[in-house]
Formats: sequence, C-alpha cells, structure tokens
Amino acid sequence: MATPQLASFKVPATENESMRSYALGSSERQALQAAIAQMEQELPFEVPCVVNGKAVKTGKLAKQPIPSDHARHLCSYHEADEATVASAIDGALAAKAEWEAMPWNDRAAIFLRAAELVSGKYRYKLLAATMLGQGKNTWQAEIDAGAELSDFFRFGVKYVEELYSQQPPKNAAGTWNRVEYRALEGFVLAVSPFNFTAIGGNLPGAPALVGNVVVWKPSPAATYSNYLIYQLLAEAGIPAGVIQFVPGPPAEVVAQAIGHPSFAALHFTGSTFVFKKLWQDIAKNLDIYKGYPRVVGETGGKNFHIIHKSAEVRNAVIQSVRGGFEYQGQKCSALSRLYVSSSLWESGFKDQFLAEIAKIKVGPPQDFSNFLGAVIGRPAYDKVISYIKKAKDAGGEILIGGTGDDSKGYFIQPTVILTKDPQSVTMKEEVFGPVVTVFVYDDADFEKTLELIDNTSIYALTGSIFAGDRKALLFATNKLRNAAGNVYYNEKCTGAVVGQQPFGGARASGTNDKAGSISIFYRFISARSIKENFVGLEDFGYPSNLV
Repeated sequence: MATPQLASFKVPATENESMRSYALGSSERQALQAAIAQMEQELPFEVPCVVNGKAVKTGKLAKQPIPSDHARHLCSYHEADEATVASAIDGALAAKAEWEAMPWNDRAAIFLRAAELVSGKYRYKLLAATMLGQGKNTWQAEIDAGAELSDFFRFGVKYVEELYSQQPPKNAAGTWNRVEYRALEGFVLAVSPFNFTAIGGNLPGAPALVGNVVVWKPSPAATYSNYLIYQLLAEAGIPAGVIQFVPGPPAEVVAQAIGHPSFAALHFTGSTFVFKKLWQDIAKNLDIYKGYPRVVGETGGKNFHIIHKSAEVRNAVIQSVRGGFEYQGQKCSALSRLYVSSSLWESGFKDQFLAEIAKIKVGPPQDFSNFLGAVIGRPAYDKVISYIKKAKDAGGEILIGGTGDDSKGYFIQPTVILTKDPQSVTMKEEVFGPVVTVFVYDDADFEKTLELIDNTSIYALTGSIFAGDRKALLFATNKLRNAAGNVYYNEKCTGAVVGQQPFGGARASGTNDKAGSISIFYRFISARSIKENFVGLEDFGYPSNLV
C-alpha cells in the first residue's frame, strides 16, 4: 500500500554543530575521559560484517592496531569474503526499490535522527574510538567525529530538500513540467579512509540520502569508529540492506564490487594512485555495466601557504603550525610546502615558527596535553621517515625534528625542512605526515614564486595566501586560480566546515565534487523530466501546412 503524501514538509532550520572545548575541569572532559577508560577496559572489540542487517562472521580475522601503542589493537574484524560481498550486493539491490520509494520526509527524518545520535548518545564513544584507533587528539576528534559527522547528516538533508525543489520555471499553456531526482540504477560502492571518521559516515550516507543503496568498505585503520557509525545509522532507522558494512581486504572487495553489472557509482576518499587504478579498472569493465558509472573521488594534496612580505607575521606563523602539524599532517588538506618572503623569514618568521613548533608535545591521545600523536601505522611511519632521509640526502636542512620513535607507538617529531630547491622531493611528493618543507623566496620574486606553486605539484586541493596588501592577495588569487579547490586568505589551509566551505580539489586531488555542499548530491541522482499535457490534439497538421 502506497504511503499518502498529505503535506509538503520543511526540514528544521540547519545550524553547524556546536563544538565542545573539553577544558580542564569541564563536564565534557570528564565524560570523554570516562568513555576512553571504559573503551580501554573492554578492548579489543570484535567487529563483524553486517549484511542485510545481520552480523556475518567469516572467521578470517584482521586487527586494527592502536597507533600510539601498537602492541595492542582496538578491534579484530571479520574480513568479507567473496560470498559475503556477493550477498551484500544482492541484498542491497533487493532493498533498493522500497528505500527509494520511501517518502522523502521519512528518509530525511532518519538522517536527522542519526545526527542527533552522533551529537548526543554516541558522541563520546565515537571520539574515544577516533582517538584510540586513529590517533587523534581530543580537539581533532571533536571537530571530526562530533561536529563534522553530525553536520554532514543535517546539512545533507537541507541540501537534498533544496535539490528536490529545483523544478522547471516554465510551463506552456495546458501543460505541467516537473523533474524527479531518481537514485542511480544499481548500487553505490563507498570506500572510506582512515583519517576522518566523518568521511566514513558521509561516503555511504550522501548516496543513501537520495535513495541509493550502498556497499560500504571502511578503511582497515578506522574499522571500529566506522562500525559505530553503522550501528547508529541502524538505530536511526536505516532499513536493513540499504547500507551493507563489508570490511575486508581492499583490493578483493573493491574488485568484486566494480566487476558487478549493477555497479552504478564509486564514492571514494584515499590515495591518488589507488583512485587512478580504480578508474582504469572501471573503464575496462564498461561493457558489462547497465550504464556509465559515476566516479567521485577526493584524493591527495600537496598544499601550500604563500607568505607575502605584507603578511602579519604572528598570524602566519601560528596558522602554519596548525596547518602543518594538526593530526600529524595526516589530512588531505595539511600544509606541506611553505613559501616565505625573505624579508619576513629573516625578520622574525623563522625564529617564531621554530619556537612554536618546539613547544609541541608528542604522545598518546589519552594525555590531553599532547598536541601531536602517532601516525596511523607502520607503513606510514616508514614512508615519512624515508622522505625525511631523502630530503636530507638531497641537501635539505632539518631545522627542527627529523626523528621518530616506533618502539611503542609510531611517533614522529614535527619536522621542518629548509630547501633551496623548490622542486625538491618533499616539495613535490605527498608525504602525509608531520613534515613541512620551507622555500624562502626573494621579495621581488613574488610572481615567479606563484608560478612555482602552480607548476610544482600534480595536486590542487588547498592553499592559503597571507598578505596585508589587498592587491597582492588578488594577484595571487588570479595566478593560482587552478592550483587549489579551496583557497584561504590569512587562514590556514585546513579546516573546511560543512555548510561554509564546500571541500574538494581538482588535478590529481580528485573530481572536485565538493563534499559539504549541494554539489555532491548531483553525482548520485539521475534526473527524469516529466511533461504532462492536459489538452489533447485534434489534428496532426501545422498551421503552416494550410495553403
């Protein structure tokens, strides 16, 4: 029986989630510390695959280590095998018709309830899982798993309401034109990263919100926090089968999904190398698909700060410390290459920059005084240390840091490399760790340096321009038009907020579909135009045929 549509509903007013400070002595700090302590007492957790709403234990177990204490692991998870993935795809396709047909206000209500569960009931548990399992400090976990995740769900509802309201502005006499925004024909594969719990929720959540069914493969290094997201979505009312949770070996799970005739879209965040490989594999499979799959991805970055001679030094210094070293530089948007005018570098920037970095405390997230934690795992640790060595071998000068200690956790000291070669390896290649490389340019070479920024890297994700001179600010903006999808003035190159700065970059940084805005939802719908005629024709001929 069809559900009657008895009103045209408006979703509640949408605001960004208020962030909690976790100040010393605050009730929220006490609650979070209690959640962390409880989680440490109960770990390791066992995480199943979830197919059609039921736990599936394949018996093939893998572990999610704790980066700051790698002898322990946060959870063991059952890896999806071929039969599990096949069942997940079949179950998603079986659930599709009913989910897509659910009235929009009811789908919206599910995600609005999910947002409330994130910001309320699940908040401290999500933060604890993000801190222990993904190595974030308290504030980084709060802006991710507390604020951004709930923002994705709330603003997603707002944007889809706006999308559905977009209708043809004209109707000829006796007709009515309208557009419906169908889900894609088939299923969406969501492949989420380790570095943002919120992206773990948004990659399956955004396609599902517009009526798609999703097979979700979470990152091995974020399995437990992502499993909590799955649980809260189920508690919010997502029907069984709409989102299938299939942790497992990335290559095998993804290959099986993109090899299915009903594969309709990829929603991906991860490395540029992997994304290009997946795009190539999808292209090779074109003849087996019902349609042309949508390929949506946000990948790497080699993000910059350009410090003009007119910049306010103190602000540029502090913004650069945060941009480069928050979350160990493991953000796609993290500052990696820093271009500083020679007059500012010598007159205070260098000394202040190094002095501030020297204050950074490095250690496990349970100690709230630590600003920097461990990098995510052994491969990340080895990669970052190898880049520091490459930079030194090529003549780079280590101004601070440059060392690591992997005896208990994967800790790397915040590192600044001074290079005289703007094309050196750590100016060109993505490091994804707590390493910032500095190139000092002559004040007279501002335009030349902008050209360097534009041409040095294959990436184009984020960048910041620091200048008090408005002409310099605008000149740099125009010269760097294609160098970044998100540009900041006198502000660090990280920290895009849902509903405020739509996020994404081009070139090798991705498809620039702008998460956190209405744009992303266009990629997961297939519009159908409907024209209804109220007055029938009485003759096939035209007036011009009369003679």
